[in-house]
Amino acid sequence: MTIRILPAIGDPDAARAIGGLLGQLPGVEPLPTAGDSTRLLDTLAVLGAASVEELPEVVLVHERLGPLPALELIREVALRFPATGVVLVTASPSPALYAAAMDSGARGLAGLPLSYDELGARVQAAAQWAAGVRRHLGSGGDTAAGTGPGGTLVAVTGAKGGVGTTVTAVQLALAACAAGRSVALVDMDLQSGDIASYLDVQFRRSIADLAGISDISPRVLQDAVFPHPAGLGLLLAPAEGERGEEVGDLASRQIVGALRGRYELVVVDCGTQITAACAAVVETADVALLVTTPDVVSVRAAKRMVRLWERLQIRKAAETVTVVNRHTRSAEIQPSLVERATGTRAARTTVPAGYKELQAAVDSGRMQDLDARSAVRQALWTLAAELGLATGSAPAGRPRAAAHADRSLTGGLRRRRAAIEPGGSGGTGPDQLAPVPTSRFRRRGGGDRGQVAVEFLGVLPLILVILAVVWQCVLIGYTYSLAGDAADKGARAGAAGGDCAAAASADVPGAWGTDGIGCGPEDGIYRAKVSLSVPVLFPGAVSWPWRVEGSAGAASEEGE
Repeated sequence: MTIRILPAIGDPDAARAIGGLLGQLPGVEPLPTAGDSTRLLDTLAVLGAASVEELPEVVLVHERLGPLPALELIREVALRFPATGVVLVTASPSPALYAAAMDSGARGLAGLPLSYDELGARVQAAAQWAAGVRRHLGSGGDTAAGTGPGGTLVAVTGAKGGVGTTVTAVQLALAACAAGRSVALVDMDLQSGDIASYLDVQFRRSIADLAGISDISPRVLQDAVFPHPAGLGLLLAPAEGERGEEVGDLASRQIVGALRGRYELVVVDCGTQITAACAAVVETADVALLVTTPDVVSVRAAKRMVRLWERLQIRKAAETVTVVNRHTRSAEIQPSLVERATGTRAARTTVPAGYKELQAAVDSGRMQDLDARSAVRQALWTLAAELGLATGSAPAGRPRAAAHADRSLTGGLRRRRAAIEPGGSGGTGPDQLAPVPTSRFRRRGGGDRGQVAVEFLGVLPLILVILAVVWQCVLIGYTYSLAGDAADKGARAGAAGGDCAAAASADVPGAWGTDGIGCGPEDGIYRAKVSLSVPVLFPGAVSWPWRVEGSAGAASEEGE
């Protein structure tokens, strides 16, 4: 976000000094200096003839500009170009001069010699005022979209804990940043917010450090915002949860206003609890998102949240967008039902369930490195494009799990409706859901079978390898058992004067081989040794090069 400033200074030395300070301000674009009042008015007339948006947001008027007196010049600029904020620069600031400048239409007064903080604060306040005027004049379409000093404010709130509020806020901010917009991501979940862990950030400053500052200058804001390598500006929740109480309604408005003056898009994670600070954000947000999951408990919580906003006159249900997370086409609760139950507008894009693909990114704190092929990332970036936050940043094509046509409403869905709206019957308003004829819909029970089949094929080779190893171990153990049993039978037969080799090989299958049998007396004991081959998986096909040996002995009976 860039603030264009037109300096109107007749003194060359003062012009150089003020130009040097303007060059140090973040997000400021100084225009060529106007050396007198006539040139200033001519320049503004040329820019204003094109469009209001071409006018600079701020004009700095030096008290010795001439030939028109400074206060008369300010009055002329304020009357002819009301969408531009004027700041008077004077060497002798006084309460009387301040009052006269305000009466003439100035938006601020800065004393010479100028300081960095004072100049930044006056420029920031005048730019915010100009942005507000342009929105009210109806010519600030681009400004409302986040291209001017008044950036777009998006509030992301969860119906209850664990529905994916933070993941949604982070990915929306990353999508807008990837589209080339300047984005601030604010963690307004003051007691339990943990955006820092999702993006692997360690920073000692937090939003609580700005709570006690009545005039937030660009330098103060810059010190509190962490510049993330992904391009985001992060304003984190305090590490000590009790410090969240320092951020009230007024502080929240001032902080968000300062951020909107510097960034094109401000995404605020409001968590799941409505505090005074979060209420102020939801009330003033250009886009309010309510994240829920397709289950009865979450939808009921979403309905309670919307009703709470309406009772407190924070936001109307019709001005809220509901995002369905962890959605499947076979789910009984579809976005259309959520829309009717809550009275909100459901986003066309839904977010599929993706525990496995999210787990690694969340555990490592590298949410910005989530695979671009991830269905969750694709859906959330598509949602950003749908909301106008990142036009053109969404992946080509529509995510498979993002379709949410009403094709799975059946008798089970009616039971879900009864659970969401206990005691309600009849009517067609948000609180009373009209029954939907099941003949209009068709059960699609196999929506995720393709994904299951692909995952099974991926692990099938590993399963086969494990089975082969287990089977081979069984064959080796069986070979040892055969060798020991054959040696024992051969030794007993030989001790009794029988055929040792024949007895040993009688019960040995041919696939193990019987050519390794040795018999004979030894120190009054008749011994038999059997050596068998070990088959490889299939007996009779291939054998291992090493053999298994078994031996046994029996007392010879011939000498007794």
